Amino acid sequence: MEEQVNRLVEKTWGKTTLAATVTQRLNAISSALHGEASIAPIAGFVPMDGYHYYRSQLDAMPNPAHAHARRGAAFTFDGPAFLSLVRKVREPLTASSPTLFAPSFDHALKDPIQNDIAIEPTTRILVFEGNYLSLGKGTWKEAAELMDELWFVDVGFETARRRLVPRHVRAGIAANEDEANRRVSENDLLNGEEIVRDRLEVHEVVFSREDEAWKPAA
Repeated sequence: MEEQVNRLVEKTWGKTTLAATVTQRLNAISSALHGEASIAPIAGFVPMDGYHYYRSQLDAMPNPAHAHARRGAAFTFDGPAFLSLVRKVREPLTASSPTLFAPSFDHALKDPIQNDIAIEPTTRILVFEGNYLSLGKGTWKEAAELMDELWFVDVGFETARRRLVPRHVRAGIAANEDEANRRVSENDLLNGEEIVRDRLEVHEVVFSREDEAWKPAA
């Protein structure tokens, strides 16, 4: 199993694609080993996007304009709520363990949707994905220390810019490429600098390479 996972990370596009693909591959391997297509998935996937603060919460911050402009920075996420979920996941499983739920993020609404991702008691491997999961500060550090493994997807800042600019335009975050470029410079790359500077020691560093076969859908 480890050899198959290692092969796929060599061709990954980015962290979300990697996390989703690892989860799918683990479940496929589990099904193949058991010879049952209907076996309950052993792996689950929880993106950190659902822990964005709502826009209404940003409105209530001391400087709402700054909070909205920096949406995506660590302080615009609900770190304590994320830590609470990680602690629940680490509790020992019993016959009465309930299904847990995590929020997702609706890009059309530009806000989270509560209790949208189910984490079944049958889940044995849970893959979290997000920018701040190895950040060595505050509640992010506490959550990171509860993980069995930390993987860091390494990508150059200019490569990140090239990917983010069209993505921001497609998502309606920016009206055009000039506006998207400004947002990348004034927000995304600042966040990236903090992530790289203050991250904890990790178990694996995965270098993100562009391979059209792994490119996510537009």
